[in-house]
Amino acid sequence: MDVQLEWLGVSTFRLTLGSLVIFLDAYMDRVPAAPPVGISSAEVERADYILVGHSHFDHLFGAAAIAANTGAAIVGSYESVRLMSDAGIGDEQLMAVSGGEPIRLSDDVRVQVFPSLHSCIWSRAGRSTDEECLGDLGVNHQERLERLSSRQASRAMDQAVLAHLAATGPSPRGDGGALAYLIETPEGSILWKDTSGHWSSLLGGVHPDVALLAASGRGNVDGEPIQGSLAEFVTGEVEMLAPRRLLLCHHDNWMPPFTTETDIEPIRSLLSASAPSVELIEVGYLDPHRILK
Repeated sequence: MDVQLEWLGVSTFRLTLGSLVIFLDAYMDRVPAAPPVGISSAEVERADYILVGHSHFDHLFGAAAIAANTGAAIVGSYESVRLMSDAGIGDEQLMAVSGGEPIRLSDDVRVQVFPSLHSCIWSRAGRSTDEECLGDLGVNHQERLERLSSRQASRAMDQAVLAHLAATGPSPRGDGGALAYLIETPEGSILWKDTSGHWSSLLGGVHPDVALLAASGRGNVDGEPIQGSLAEFVTGEVEMLAPRRLLLCHHDNWMPPFTTETDIEPIRSLLSASAPSVELIEVGYLDPHRILK
């Protein structure tokens, strides 16, 4: 089986397993100022499944268009499925999961779904990948929501970003419940997480051949913000998972001026010292790579 992976910006990938085409997230239609990824959701001609990591627009937006044009089935949280149903996708193309479900995608491809965690967007994140962040432990959920609401209200948005947010449709209820997916193929396994968080008790026993990991924001470990840097968080995930190969995502400048590109050099440097046997693969948009070779 030929296994080919293409990064399409943020945490979106197109994974081709022989004749099977799987989208991991679906966000390709970005603000005009963002670097183009080379394809829009309307231009996708083939897809069998869309696995959605969580319900935020920069992960879910585009899934409805792809599903409508190709007949692909959307797999995601109950909130993601609710939003896709509201967007007009029929129940026969929707599969709601919350973690623990084994899904058969074909005779020889299976997916295991794991509950996951979103990055701590309510907490202060480092201005650089190697900046150490401390504190914010034990903050109750109500205060987290208040902080997030206050932070969002204080952010200045230009008109292009505001128009883009309006075009992505109704806002989800929070992140909808983050999920991680382990894709098992005859050639090996691929773990994909689209945000910087995890339950260590769940992922500690997962050892994929390839890990696709988000590198953005303040890492979330077992419900609390990382006491350290983003580079240390990503390295800790790699040490726990022990994959043969690693690809990073969510580190591009996907919605300027609201976002900036993440400098992954501190991650690269820390990985070379702490996990030298892991191959870090760096790819550009629409750059096909055979990851299980």
